[in-house]
Amino acid sequence: MAFPSNTPAAVEVTGLHKRFGHITALDGISLQVPRGQVYGLLGPNGAGKTTLIRCLVGLLRWEDGDVRVLDRPIPDQAVLSQVGYMTQAPALYGDITAEENVRFFAAIHGTSDIDWALQFVRLESRRSSLTAELSGGMRTRLSLACTIVHRPRLLLLDEPTVGVDPQLRAELWDGLRAMAADGATIIVSSHVMDEAERCDRLGLILEGRLLAEGSADELRSRAGADRLEEAFLALAGARGDVS
Repeated sequence: MAFPSNTPAAVEVTGLHKRFGHITALDGISLQVPRGQVYGLLGPNGAGKTTLIRCLVGLLRWEDGDVRVLDRPIPDQAVLSQVGYMTQAPALYGDITAEENVRFFAAIHGTSDIDWALQFVRLESRRSSLTAELSGGMRTRLSLACTIVHRPRLLLLDEPTVGVDPQLRAELWDGLRAMAADGATIIVSSHVMDEAERCDRLGLILEGRLLAEGSADELRSRAGADRLEEAFLALAGARGDVS
């Protein structure tokens, strides 16, 4: 899907630098994500994907650069109320039920409509189950339900389908595409290249830098590769040759 250049940006990152001691996590990264787009941040573990997402929600302070979310500079509490952030590790309370977890996060955002979120992740039948007794995949699904219960305008998902079976992964992606069609912007970080095919646009990240952007087809064509994994390796190698 092609997006017009005048599509308003949901996220704008300009020259972002973030260090942890002697380690450079983000090295001047810049990108824009138009509203209503599903954008994939792809790269190996340690590439800077999680650091970038944590900067987008104001959980980390950076040394240089600018971050704007929904046309407001971050941090901004009013904007963050319109953002959903799902971390890699489910942020759930194990000693209460699945429904009580979703209801708790719904109350934080001032909503009581939890049924649709449980239906979205296919957990209606387990709503009364103690969270600690759910499987790892079910806890991932429950974490997603808590993240989307307030119907955020911007959804940030950090490795959202880890531990989820292939059939449910496809169903969740269908739901995410429907949310984007309704106007939500979704940023997904992953090191699983096959998920890239489900994104409108991709940003390939390595060592805190943006290697390339484009659709999966555009990146394969640019690298002269048949598979996205091959394209990533080719583009990473080309950058190494230049530097």
